[in-house]
Amino acid sequence: MSSTVLHQADFSRFAQLRLVAREARLVRFDADGVALTVSAVDGRTLRLTLGSTSLPDYALLQPTAVPPALALAQIDGGWRIDCGVLRLELRDNPLRLSLYRDGELVLESITDQHFKGRTRLPAFGRAGDNLWCAAIALSSDSAVYGLGEKYGALDKRGQLVRGRTEDALGVNTELSYKNIPFCWSPDGWGLLAHTPGVVRHGVGFGQWSHRSYVLEVEDDCLDLFLFGGEPAAIIDSYTSLTGRAAIPPLWSLGMWLSRAYYATPEEAIETAAELRRRKIPCDVITLDGRAAWEVRTRFDFKWDKSRFTDAAKSLAALKAHQLKVCLWEYPCVSVHNPLFGELEKKGWLLKKADGSAYVFDWVKDPTDDPFGAVLTPLPPSGLLDFTHPDAARFWADSHDALFDDGVDVMKTDFGEQVEDDMHAHNGDTGRRLHNVYPLLYNGCVYDATQRYNDAHGRGAAMVWGRDGFIGSQRYPMQWGGDPQTDWEGMAASIRGALSYGLSGVPYYSSDVGGFYGARQPDPELYLRWTANAIFCSHFRYHGIGVREPWGLGEEAETVARQWLLFRYRLIPYIMGTMQQAAATGLPLMRAMALAFPHDRAARAYEMQYMFGDALLVAPIIAAGGATEVWFPAGSAWYDLGTGERIEGGQARTVHKAIDQLPVYGREGHLLCLGPEVQHTGEIDLANPVDQVWLFGQPRHAPSVMNQCVTLELGRDGAWLSGVTAAQCLPAAGTGVQQRGARVRID
Repeated sequence: MSSTVLHQADFSRFAQLRLVAREARLVRFDADGVALTVSAVDGRTLRLTLGSTSLPDYALLQPTAVPPALALAQIDGGWRIDCGVLRLELRDNPLRLSLYRDGELVLESITDQHFKGRTRLPAFGRAGDNLWCAAIALSSDSAVYGLGEKYGALDKRGQLVRGRTEDALGVNTELSYKNIPFCWSPDGWGLLAHTPGVVRHGVGFGQWSHRSYVLEVEDDCLDLFLFGGEPAAIIDSYTSLTGRAAIPPLWSLGMWLSRAYYATPEEAIETAAELRRRKIPCDVITLDGRAAWEVRTRFDFKWDKSRFTDAAKSLAALKAHQLKVCLWEYPCVSVHNPLFGELEKKGWLLKKADGSAYVFDWVKDPTDDPFGAVLTPLPPSGLLDFTHPDAARFWADSHDALFDDGVDVMKTDFGEQVEDDMHAHNGDTGRRLHNVYPLLYNGCVYDATQRYNDAHGRGAAMVWGRDGFIGSQRYPMQWGGDPQTDWEGMAASIRGALSYGLSGVPYYSSDVGGFYGARQPDPELYLRWTANAIFCSHFRYHGIGVREPWGLGEEAETVARQWLLFRYRLIPYIMGTMQQAAATGLPLMRAMALAFPHDRAARAYEMQYMFGDALLVAPIIAAGGATEVWFPAGSAWYDLGTGERIEGGQARTVHKAIDQLPVYGREGHLLCLGPEVQHTGEIDLANPVDQVWLFGQPRHAPSVMNQCVTLELGRDGAWLSGVTAAQCLPAAGTGVQQRGARVRID
């Protein structure tokens, strides 16, 4: 499966279809001796399973809806199954499907026929015991979105995507840290391949069939979920099926400061003091991998005593600056650490076939060490077996001592190192465990953090994770790995964020400034990256070398401070949008294809996005400050910097100075802003809204942290915060609304 070739001759095609049994919510068929089951999930989702398996499913699915009843009827050449707004027709000779939504055909099996009279690829096929394929038709203008964090074009049409979690060593190829076998089309359908195995997606891939979407799935069975609806409804159904996103803590929305790395606790403490002296807002400081641990023997939850002689005292000094502390970890234990032998003896590490611990060697080619030349060589290590309940419990419980010392959140790095020939306690091999391993790892640490927080009154938990898979939205949040420190690294990071959001995961962050390459980013790049990342669910400076704003000159410090202050003003809006995400699965960063799925012109502008309901963001991704912006039809748009009103349905090339960004308010919406603060602890949760900006005559309820403030519609049509309509009438006059200017509510 590593090549671009799909050998159709390897696959036997399914032809016959015979009804076996009918139940209220499930229909059983026989397809050439293989069980085929169709079951209801909800009124917009059906499940089609070909074959069966007794292998672990890793609780990837967490449905909460009660499945509706199915209606079954025989039709010419097959069977019709009705469920809610969906109708599925299955026919044989060959076995194929058609999916209708509200009576309209939205999806059907492959129609690409060879001139000899059969489809170029099987509609459904099987090769051996654990390789399957399915092929569906694409029209010439069909677009397909999703499939996880991918750094290329958002529309996957024409691409071959291999869904295998990788340490991508950058954001420059198809390899990525977060692969999710879920996609959808503005044509009205969505699809999830429910498997921890590797899936190849040939999405109109010309070497296979430019007019077909072909899935090649490694697993004992082919388990597909078919969704019908508008894109937002499909994401809603997908996240209802795989788990809703938790809401991360309020403090996580502030600035995170990190670098690779603060070599001593004193260096980190001095940096924290400098933040406050220079009045640069910040909420979290990170002690990265080499900051806290002795590299040769890591990871064992024990501080490097040569630097952290009193870890609790050092962390208290950091927290005295009103900062949370993030601490790095990975799920590996060095062979040079006594803990390795202890875990091997207990059987708590992934194993070789003979039962001994499998030792992962980071440097497979001595001439190509991916880490040592840049950072620090990594020791041969064992990987914790999270499928072993006792091992997972040990790993979770071991965090308590770190939390006692003052750690607030863990950076859960790595997790891509599971090799195909490893063996797990639950009977799976590494090949099937590989993709789901990061989910088990992050879930373990997230649950450990939440349990500790619950016991100590610390509120919501989170992790700062790198890898993701089906269900990762349940364990917020993930950042985008290691981008190159240049303009294309920034642009690819934005596409990765949008692609991940299109895949049902609402939160994301990048390494602002870039991780590797130039040890110090160009100030213009640094400031554009800062401005773009303000409009992301989370914000963190991180990289090899200087990332603190004052390290790049006086102008960089001044402009970065301006943007960070505005970031903190956005927090009431961001928190409200997160509550929407937790209820619906909608990402905070919404690509044009999701926000305006039927505006074909908008879909072509893949770098711009809606940030929540009210704001259109057009990142500047090249030196010089110019970009082309598409203003979707159906509403006017207001420039946040100038108040200019721009009619929708047009494109403009705009130029913005280094302290500006093309951000526009959507007519009929409001933007609730808080005051300027230095950290989230200064936010008055009883009255977090300082200003309400009206974009024209308001028609939509604003996004705002609704657990903190009640907004009511005043007599003049303005949404008001904490005051009566009469108090606001003078400030919210129609002239101001028409200009789209800023309105202060006192």
